[in-house]
Amino acid sequence: MRPLAFSTLGMPGAPVEEVLAVAAEYGCAGVELRCAEGEPVAPDTPAAELRAVAGAFAAAGVEIVAVCSYTRVARPEGDPVAEVLRHVEIAETLGSPYVRVFGGVEGQADPVAVATARLAEVADRLPDNGVTVLLETHDVFLTGEAVAAVLAGVGSPRVGALWDMVNPWRAGEPPARTADALAPYLRHVQIKDTDSPSRLTPVLPGQGVAGVRGVLEQLDRIGYSGYLALEWERAWFPDAPPVEEALAAFRAVVDRGAGRVHI
Repeated sequence: MRPLAFSTLGMPGAPVEEVLAVAAEYGCAGVELRCAEGEPVAPDTPAAELRAVAGAFAAAGVEIVAVCSYTRVARPEGDPVAEVLRHVEIAETLGSPYVRVFGGVEGQADPVAVATARLAEVADRLPDNGVTVLLETHDVFLTGEAVAAVLAGVGSPRVGALWDMVNPWRAGEPPARTADALAPYLRHVQIKDTDSPSRLTPVLPGQGVAGVRGVLEQLDRIGYSGYLALEWERAWFPDAPPVEEALAAFRAVVDRGAGRVHI
């Protein structure tokens, strides 16, 4: 039985009260919070404001499933390790178990080695606060096998995987292979759909060609019991339908899976 969540990527800039109202209406036990300027939570949000957000979620009985950073851990410039650790502080204050990170940029030299070294440093410097850092199947690490190669080198239970289901699929990796590669590390899953591997325009879940139900079957096979989170990219595609319409379709496709999801 898996609980449902959604990302605030689907309702950019919305206040916490509106996010919580949508969660209640569509029976979502959790929410992913984008950590970005213009959102209720950003990298420079003061601790008192973070505690207020945490209190609102706790009062509503909704979990902050993940703090979604935009740090690319293998990028050549800046201090990605410090950025990740800052997001870990934010997650601790919010009471969230996960921080999402990305990999790197195309064309850089040996991103696996760089990401592995930096995430290993993050793991060594993590406070004893229960927060886990999750590397998403994204950018230079589109596939499950690419993410697993990094995580095997890191070798820490405090650094795991987030499966964004569209990215491995558009890279040509079958869901069974993604599931097998990520199984030892998998902590969180994002569900979305599209009508072509060459287009990222969102399509209502279950109405595209990315194979949502096939991914759900693979999650059953490997015994995944964590959240299923709708990632509705309305922040990048403002002409997409409202998140409420996407959540209704999301609920329908997962509920067809013979009761695999609970509230």
